[in-house]
This record gives sequence, structure tokens and C-alpha cells, in this order.
Amino acid sequence: MKRLLILFSGTLIATLLVSCAQKSDTTITAKTQLSNIANGWAENSVNATIFRKNSVVSSDNYQFVAYYDSSAHVVLARREHGSNNWNVKQTRFTGNTNDAHNVISIMVDGDGYLHISWDHHNNPLHYCKSIEPESLELDEMTPMIGVDEQVVSYPEFYAMADGGLLFAYRHGGSGNGNLVLNRYDQKTQTWSRLQTNLIDGEGQRNAYWQMHVDQIGIIYISWVWRETPDVHSNHDMCYACSKDGGRTWEKSTGEKYDLPIRKTTAEVVKKIPQGSNLINQTSMTADEDGNPYIATYYKEAGDSCTQFHVIYLHEGQWKSSTATSRTLDFELGGVGSRSIPISRPQLVILKNENSKQLALVYRDEEVENNIVLATSPLSNKLDWTSQLISPHPVDRWEPSFDSELLKKQNKLHLYFQRVVQGQAETTISLPPQPVGILEVRL
Repeated sequence: MKRLLILFSGTLIATLLVSCAQKSDTTITAKTQLSNIANGWAENSVNATIFRKNSVVSSDNYQFVAYYDSSAHVVLARREHGSNNWNVKQTRFTGNTNDAHNVISIMVDGDGYLHISWDHHNNPLHYCKSIEPESLELDEMTPMIGVDEQVVSYPEFYAMADGGLLFAYRHGGSGNGNLVLNRYDQKTQTWSRLQTNLIDGEGQRNAYWQMHVDQIGIIYISWVWRETPDVHSNHDMCYACSKDGGRTWEKSTGEKYDLPIRKTTAEVVKKIPQGSNLINQTSMTADEDGNPYIATYYKEAGDSCTQFHVIYLHEGQWKSSTATSRTLDFELGGVGSRSIPISRPQLVILKNENSKQLALVYRDEEVENNIVLATSPLSNKLDWTSQLISPHPVDRWEPSFDSELLKKQNKLHLYFQRVVQGQAETTISLPPQPVGILEVRL
């Protein structure tokens, strides 16, 4: 394995020949630049988990970031687009930073108001928004609907095409929770219930989902089922989409779902047994033709090592592509947050001159806990090349990014911070680490 680092005009160009399933004849070299903000809590991965939707987000004039500092306060920061000067504000709100589930999620609506939800792991909803558009000053906490808001986990915001928002969360516990969807109306500035129970665990299991909303407002969702609180019981990859803002849902064939979706009615797009090292809460995207792409990792039957995979729809057929040829294996199991040698993967589509690239971002202990960017041209058969894009190792970091900047400007900006993670809800001594934005350009 060879590694090459080049510094050029203040921009880090990092290339690493990583073990891949395939190697393209044409390698696209990514350029990255890091913008530092301030120091954040780093004794677990609560600031750097993949299910932060979002950790960083852009309005018309500013880019916003949220994180916990060493005193467990929620911190907001913003910069004007094109600037490296950050305005940092410690808010009056705090969270339980000892639990890596208790993430902060933010989003900006069509009027520029910042919405924020934080500090959840089976506890009451914490939600508020800014007092003015593009402001760092937050209003008081308030309910959204006031119903099914007592046992909340995994808050996620998504921007809709009409300027409103979608808010997703789990109501209930691991192994017996349901997926709730709320809708924010930009005109009335109020929330309403869209789905009380989109995916029903029937008291026996719950769905761990990943979601994508495209530029015209189509909602794509995929999920694995978990039968118990033990991650070892994850199984199968399922799929649904909504073309009417989340009111009705269908399979990839166009067949309408009877709601709520249950295990017996879910479209299984990849059969993956329990005990396969299948991870939950990864990412997905879709191309301009409405074809979904789902990133995950698991171990195929007979394989000696866990690999990253992309499950995707092409001409009406579900396919799977192995994006790596890893050799460092592990056993995925246990309850609560896990310290895992690889991160969950992030998946986006980037435009590069006249081509479109599927971009898989992850962290791997096999390459000294640096960040890897694997790319493939969009085609029937995916052809992967990989390179290192880390300014430095990030330990147990997972990728999250500015979804709105990617939609509007084709720019990939990743939340960047070195963090550690113990098994279950334990912490490891580590001083506060610099928080920044890693700007990636193909």
C-alpha cells in the first residue's frame, strides 16, 4: 500500500491506494481544504455520528454548524459563504454528552429560520428554532405536535422543495420502536403530523432507516429491521418512496403500500441474514432518474471480511456492488453505541465536469483511521477507485455533510473532528478537539 500527500497553495491533496474491489483506468484526485471553527467535546462520538441530520447546513447567505462543547452546551456557529471567519455562539441549552445517541440536528427552512433538535435517547422532544432568519439566537423550546413526543430518538430534518421541512424520529425503544414523520409548513410556520407510524415494528422489532429527499421533493427511505436491542440482530435491506410529500408510499415497482409498512409487507431489496455484521443507520441518495442508491456494510456468506456495499436500482432491477476489498475484520454485536473499526458510510452524487460520480465516504482503521473517498461513475456496473482525504486521523469519526450546499452548489462539505468512542455509553479521556469543515472537491 502506497500513500502520497501533497501540499499545494494551502490545499491538501491526499491520495491513497486503498484496497478496492475494482480499479478504474481514470483516477479522479480530490482536493480538500479544512476550515477550523473552535474546540468541541470529543470523549465520545456524539458530535460525529452519521445520523446527525444535519451537523452542518447552508442558507442563502450563511453556513451553520452545531456541536457540543466541553461543558455540554449546544454551540452554534456560522460563516458567510466563501469566508473562513466563523461567528461562534454558546447557547443556553445543554445535552447529555455521555451518551453518543444524543446528537444535535439542524436545518434551515425556506425563510432562513434555523431549526434545531438535540439530546435524545428515548426521552422527551427538545426542539426550537431561531428568533429571526439566519440568526444564531434561539427561541424557547416548544413542542411540535404535542403527541408521541415523550420517547424520542434520532431526530432528523429534511428540506422540502416548497420551503417546508420534514422531521423524522423514532418513537419507542430499540427493538420495538416506530417511525414518526412531521411536516413544517413555511407559510403558517406550524408543524403537523404526517405519519404517526410509517414503519410499524409491531412491538417486536424496529426499523433503522436512512432517508433522502431530492430537489423536487421525492422522499426515498430504506431500512434494516432489528429484532432486539443487540445490533447483531440487524437483517435485510428494505425500501419505499413517496412522490407526494410523504402522504402515500410505494415500492420500487410502483405498487402502493398499505400503511403502516410492516415486516410482512416491506419490499426487501437485499436479503441479509441476522449475524451478518449488517450495520444500521447509514445513508442513501438518488440520481436524476429517480434510481436509489443505498450504502451500507455487511459480510457476505463465505466472505472472510466485512465490506462496504452499495445496493442500487438500475432499469427496474436491484443490484449490489462491493466497493472495497478490506482485510481487517471484526464482529459486530452488543447493545448501545459501539466502538467499530470502520465508520458507517455516507453516499452522495457529485458532478465532475461532464460526468457524475457516486461518492462513498467512510473512515477505516485499516488505513490508520483516516477518511477514505471511494468514487465510481454512475453506470450499470459500478467501478470503484479510492483515495485518502484526511488532513489527519479522526479515530471514531463518522461522516455527515451539508445536504443543502450539495443540492444547490454541488459542494461536499463534511463535518470534521477527531473523536473517540468506548463500548456502550462510556467515554474515553480526550481533550476537546478542533471542530471544522472539510471541503472536498473533485
